[in-house]
Amino acid sequence: MSSRPLRAGVVGTGSMGRNHVRVYNEIPEAELVGVHDVDTKLAQTVAEEYGVPWFSFVDLLDTVDVVSIAVPTEFHYQAVRECIDAGVDVLVEKPFVEHVDRGRSLVEYAEQQDVTLQVGQVERFNPAVRELFSLLDDVDIRAVEARRLGPPPERSIDDSVVMDLMIHDIDLLLQILDTPSEVSAMSTHDGEYATATVRTESGQLGSLTASRVTQEKIRELVISATDCKIAVDYIDQSIEICRRSVPEYIRDTGSVNYRHETIVENLVVEHREPLKEELSSFITAVRRQEEPAVTGEDGLNAVELAQRIDGIGTPVEAFEMEQVV
Repeated sequence: MSSRPLRAGVVGTGSMGRNHVRVYNEIPEAELVGVHDVDTKLAQTVAEEYGVPWFSFVDLLDTVDVVSIAVPTEFHYQAVRECIDAGVDVLVEKPFVEHVDRGRSLVEYAEQQDVTLQVGQVERFNPAVRELFSLLDDVDIRAVEARRLGPPPERSIDDSVVMDLMIHDIDLLLQILDTPSEVSAMSTHDGEYATATVRTESGQLGSLTASRVTQEKIRELVISATDCKIAVDYIDQSIEICRRSVPEYIRDTGSVNYRHETIVENLVVEHREPLKEELSSFITAVRRQEEPAVTGEDGLNAVELAQRIDGIGTPVEAFEMEQVV
């Protein structure tokens, strides 16, 4: 197995694509060799900034070993399909696809062609999330609450707030809880603020909120368990565990008092950039020919639940009631 850096390219040089370009240029496992965008001026600008060529899509696929797809969701299917056709291992940004059936065909095709297909659910690589997963084996989880709120984005986003933001927490929820059996959801009429609740057959609850109209940026997840509460802050990459001590009676100045303390543990988490962890993991999976950390099936499961939430939560115009005279 060669130890040389894998030749990497990026398709789509918008906001997210630029981050992929930057990270590939920084990590030792990869050699950034080129970019592509249908906006050739944008592609040229990014290519010049990083001292690499810009290519047509076909020429880029002829040049690279691995590629990131960071284009609008509606173009994911065709872009990933062409990568698989070319035998190029591919990481596609979330949400994986618009249509689950077409996404499933991509998963099957990638397996047939022996091409690594990873979905960019970057929060899986947040050090705080990784630390959280290491804690959960012995935790009796009753409920999970996730909030992902922020102000209106500076760029235009075609995906709904559920597919754009909530899907991060949907993916994590599917890793933490049993399979949801019941789903309810609501959203504002502009679709920029949405809430969803899921319930599993075992009775666990999941509560999700996503917003693109909240001025404060919040990224947090709270797990309520039988004997503790675990709070994760994605931005600070921190974990706080609250436990209640065993209640006891104490004597003080001759009287008997009751004491029940709360013990708070703040875990030490080594801060790292999630996107760097994600792309390094992708390259490792390619090099070792292993299953990626976030598979196409994982991506499909997140899209299926997100679309179910979207379908339930989309506001329906109220019928006007005719006044009966």
